[in-house]
This record gives sequence, structure tokens and C-alpha cells, in this order.
Amino acid sequence: MDFLMSGLAACGACLFTNPLEVVKTRMQLQGELQAPGSYQRHYRNVFHAFITIGKVDGLAALQKGLAPALLYQFLMNGIRLGTYGLIEAGGYLRTAEGGLSPARSAAAGALAGVMGAYLGSPIYMVKTHLQAQAASEIAVGHQYKHQIFPPQSWKVALAAAMVSGIAVVLAMTPFDVASTRLYNQPTDAQGKGLMYRGILDALLQTARTEGIFGMYKGYLEQTGWPQLTGQLSFSSSSCYCPRGGCLLTARHANSQEARWE
Repeated sequence: MDFLMSGLAACGACLFTNPLEVVKTRMQLQGELQAPGSYQRHYRNVFHAFITIGKVDGLAALQKGLAPALLYQFLMNGIRLGTYGLIEAGGYLRTAEGGLSPARSAAAGALAGVMGAYLGSPIYMVKTHLQAQAASEIAVGHQYKHQIFPPQSWKVALAAAMVSGIAVVLAMTPFDVASTRLYNQPTDAQGKGLMYRGILDALLQTARTEGIFGMYKGYLEQTGWPQLTGQLSFSSSSCYCPRGGCLLTARHANSQEARWE
């Protein structure tokens, strides 16, 4: 629980601080190994950088690298704070007399920090590469052209379908849990449920008694093979038409006009 809550809290903060990270990355790369005054300053200060990036690259560019940034924050802070919490819960920070040891606390914090930074470093590199990507007129530093999938590839449809499917399951699982329990509850002679008055009552009772995770029982099972096979079927029902730029349904998949990219 310490790992999960620490990681989620860091991800929440990252949503608001990532634009600052984009600006910071570009300003740090500006003028790399060049004498002052010998290069064009695309970003004069923080505010000018925000305006320039939004005007040239678009407002969405201020959230470049958000996905790896969220993953980095979840890994680094989840491991760092979670590990320290486990060490503290195990009683390793206290002396034989029961007092808190500053030396042990510092050592545990350093160890947890090193572990989080080491495991999160590859993700941080990807984040930096993506945040530095910019239009040629305001580009600074080396421009890595990372591309997960080719443009208009069927893999994009597959990945998007899988991500959206997981999001749907995440939103619907509490209601699925409640409906399962409503269907399965014992009833009296008149067929009235003995445990829940309705779906809202089932949700409230579950949350109060079992906590938020009680409402997500069976979530992993729903995001497993049934979800994967469903998204494979969905994404494979479309083909890319290179001439017209259209999406062809499965019934046209055998025509000469359709091909996979």
C-alpha cells in the first residue's frame, strides 16, 4: 500500500508540474557548450519559454513526455517512499532502547533514494528526450526522434484500443462488483434482497466495509486475456486505405484497395 499510494500521489503532482519540467529541460539545453552571446536564445526566461513553446509547438507540447514522467514518478517515489516505509514499519530505525536513530534514518533514506533513482533513471532519459523535441525554429540540444509506432500503423489502433479498454474497466469495475453482489445476495420469501437495497447501497456498503480496493476486486482478471482478446478483435476489424486515407471495415479486408501498414 505504501508503494501504491506514494506513487499515485507523485503522479498527481506530476500532472501539474510537467509543463515546468518541459521548460526547465529546454532552458538547460539552450546554449550547450557554447559561449554566452554566440547563440540565439529561443527562451529568454520561464515566462517567455511558456509563451514560445505554446505559440510554436502548440499548448499540448507543454505536456510532452507526460507518460514517461508519470511512470518515472510512480517508480521513483513509490520505491523510495515505499521502501522507507517498510524499513520504518519493520522497526529497523529504532535503537535497542526504542528511540529513533538519526543515523539509521539517514541511511535508510539514502538507500531508498538510491534504489528509486537507479530504477527510474532509464525512464527519466526517455522523458528528457521527449521534452526536448521541438520545432526546428526553437529546437535546442540534440533532437531525438523517438517514435513508438509508424504513422497510420495498425499498431496505433491496437494500442489505443487496449488503453481505452483498460480505462473502461477501471471506471466500470466498481459497478460490476456491485451488480455481481446484487445478483448473488440472498433473498426473502418475496424475492427482496437481504443485504443491499440497490446498486448505490451496494457501492456504499462495499466502500465503507472493505475500502476502495474492495470495489476493484477482480480488476486484474478483467484486464487480462478476455480484455486483450476483445481489443485484438476490435483493432483487427479495421484496415488502412493508403489511397483515400479511410478506415475499411473487416468485410473489405480482402479487397485490393486495403493493406496493412
